[in-house]
Amino acid sequence: MRVMVIIKATKNSEAGIMPSEELLRAMGDFNEELVKAGVMLAGDGLHPSNKGKRIKFSAGKRLVVDGPFSETKELIAGFWVWQVRSMEQAVEWARRCPDPMPGEDAELELRPIFEAEDFGQEFTPELRAQEERLRAEVERQQKKG
Repeated sequence: MRVMVIIKATKNSEAGIMPSEELLRAMGDFNEELVKAGVMLAGDGLHPSNKGKRIKFSAGKRLVVDGPFSETKELIAGFWVWQVRSMEQAVEWARRCPDPMPGEDAELELRPIFEAEDFGQEFTPELRAQEERLRAEVERQQKKG
């Protein structure tokens, strides 16, 4: 199963306070363990929300809203995508994570990523084939650089 691990934002991450060399080293070591174990598929940190935008959909219209966004508890500072056997294994890895926001209350949120079989019969063979083609094309583009 794939799991998205969301690193919740804090006041410091939203203020653009960059991690220390010590934290960067600890996270690098943790990421290396994840890669060696075949768990990590992707992961990155995110700029504060003042550099972001939201697109709101309402009654067929799209409204662009510039950051910053006020509710820090609703924001994310980074993420990983992990390939694990179970949610329990994901929790085991998350417990090993260095404190992502030293000096502040930090939180990781683990969420399963939908797989094709989760969508039932509405995900027709044609839609599955389209999804597979798109994934293959994305992979090809990433290898091409």
